[in-house]
Amino acid sequence: MSERATFGAELRRLRHAAGLSLTELADRVHYSKGYLSKVETGLTTPNAALAALCEAELGAPGALTALLPREPARRRTRPDVRPSGLPPATAGFTGRAAELQAVRDALEAEAGVCVVSGMGGVGKTALAVRCAHRLEAAFADGCLFVDLHGHADAPVPAAAVHDRLLRVLGVPAERIPADPDDRAALYRSRLRGRSLLLVLDNAGSAAQVRPLLPAEPKCRVLVTARSRLSALDDARHVSLDVLPADAAAELVSALTGAGEADAARVADRCGRLPLAIRIAAARLRAHPAWDLAELDRRLADEAGRLGELDDGERSLSAAFRLSARQLGTAEARLFGLLALHPGSDLDVRAASALGGLPPRETDRLLDRLHDAYLVTQPATDRYGFHDLLRVFAAGTPLAEGERERAFGRLAAFAVREAERADRELAPQRYRPEIAYPDGLPEPAPLDGVAWFRAEWPNLVALCRRAGELGEHERCWQLAFCLRGYFFLAKLWDPWIATHRWARAAAEAAGDRWALATTTANLGVALVDRGDLDGASECYREALREYRAIGDRHGEATALAHDAWAAHYRGEHAAALRGFRTALEFYEQAGNDRNAAITNRGIALVLVALGEAAEAAELAAGTLAVFDALDLDLDAAMALNCLGWARFHTGEHDLAAAAYREAAARAEACDSEHEAARAYTGLGNVAAARGAREEAAGFWAQAEEIHPDLDPVVVGEARVRPA
Repeated sequence: MSERATFGAELRRLRHAAGLSLTELADRVHYSKGYLSKVETGLTTPNAALAALCEAELGAPGALTALLPREPARRRTRPDVRPSGLPPATAGFTGRAAELQAVRDALEAEAGVCVVSGMGGVGKTALAVRCAHRLEAAFADGCLFVDLHGHADAPVPAAAVHDRLLRVLGVPAERIPADPDDRAALYRSRLRGRSLLLVLDNAGSAAQVRPLLPAEPKCRVLVTARSRLSALDDARHVSLDVLPADAAAELVSALTGAGEADAARVADRCGRLPLAIRIAAARLRAHPAWDLAELDRRLADEAGRLGELDDGERSLSAAFRLSARQLGTAEARLFGLLALHPGSDLDVRAASALGGLPPRETDRLLDRLHDAYLVTQPATDRYGFHDLLRVFAAGTPLAEGERERAFGRLAAFAVREAERADRELAPQRYRPEIAYPDGLPEPAPLDGVAWFRAEWPNLVALCRRAGELGEHERCWQLAFCLRGYFFLAKLWDPWIATHRWARAAAEAAGDRWALATTTANLGVALVDRGDLDGASECYREALREYRAIGDRHGEATALAHDAWAAHYRGEHAAALRGFRTALEFYEQAGNDRNAAITNRGIALVLVALGEAAEAAELAAGTLAVFDALDLDLDAAMALNCLGWARFHTGEHDLAAAAYREAAARAEACDSEHEAARAYTGLGNVAAARGAREEAAGFWAQAEEIHPDLDPVVVGEARVRPA
């Protein structure tokens, strides 16, 4: 048997023992299936790079390298040897096919320099080494690997790297110049005419790399770094993100034997960082008494997770510290303060409020943090954290009281912006006077609905954190300002959650008006969810508080709210009494908006009591008020009310016209709920006319926009034919 066949036969045996098909092995080592087939059948010659990769994947160190065909002796024109200084390829490598191809493409480009950058622990070195093993055979003069220790206390200077590489290239020590410039010139001279791959691992800056770039076009350079090294103008840049979810779970399974669900959970706990996954697997191996559930339990505690990701020799915290130590004082301070933001991301102006800095300076500091892979940038003007980096950032040393002052600024800024956005949504809404400290970022133009759509999850998280940290006033103020958008978007779960936190905050602050108003607004959310009894309990509590503090406006509002709940329960006479009591106060106070909303409620009650013609006249009158006040959402609701009344009078053409206009108005103001209600009404009108196909089309449109309209509170859904 020939050596070539021996290599192929052993590769096939190891592959079968591992239970892998040719396709699966090809995916793992990133060689084509056809090439591997030819190697196994002895039709092509294997190389050292393939041997190393297959050994790593098949868990057989040295088994294939020993069977490589001997290279025929050839006459060399130079006395130096062909160097190969690559570390071994990492076992269990997965999920980087696109990045490997991107690196290969970059190295084949004219400049021949590729920078692989990413956050600490993301697997930059593993990717570079794996790619270098694949490409090494294509370089006649071999491969050189140097760790530049770019983030250590003493990064390796270019002159020291020149000295080391010249020795590897066969230059006697006594012939290496002492002068750095002469040494660099000799280095470039020795590379002239050579074909060599240079891997520069862990670079700290472009300045550290630039003197090491060869002038020889047949040489190629692969650099890894924790910052983007964007100053290397001619380089191609490959930014490495965390592993995709499936690849991260696959790595956990390969290292621990975990099943799919358990592996996915552990991978998520590790932030899908290869280093974190390998450390977690090492800890599991080091503790025979542990099972995967114990490992998962230890990683479940977010605050203590970084401490668990330390196997005695490798530490995720240490990897992060290497990245953070390059920061200046201002960047480090902002890095620590950003961890106070409880949401998933924030914009530059929110970061400015946290730091107490001008937006322009904040933008510069954020750019520096982004360059160092310490923050992410999901959109042009937004920044966020990797989960584990957020935990690490929270431990940044700051001056005494700095965190409390920063969160206070952030909470005040968030309330101010939410109040501004809410004024766009409901300009006539009654609001309390809210005070803001000096020094917040200047207000900028905003689109209320678009702003809330982007920010509401962050505002919900801030509302909760404000309550936890004793910022009780900001907690209930945030909930108050969110109520209008939550009503528009029908986001019931966060609406209810924020108002429950806000009730506790208002009670803790001893603010009875805030307690009453928050409780009443919570009742509105419960009505929308169909919890009518829970809503009425809230309204009764709010009414007691309003009466205790002598707030007649609040008293009227609580009565009007409870009237809606009574109407939906079928208690129409009680609802009519409550609405008319509230209406009397609103008319006396000159509150046209609330009076029109109350009249809309009375119109719905009149329809239920069989007075649809009177209801239609009343609804039309409310529409004129809402149009005069530029209240588009209320106008859409009035049109739906008008369509509902006309449907019950049998005036189908007028009902359809009202519903069509309601749909257009609702879509213009982003109310999916009212649009779906209008299309459901149009379907009902079509069905009443006998146009079943047309009706089905309208109902399907309604379902697509906002499925499952609650028939308790939406009459159109209640009467829709089955």
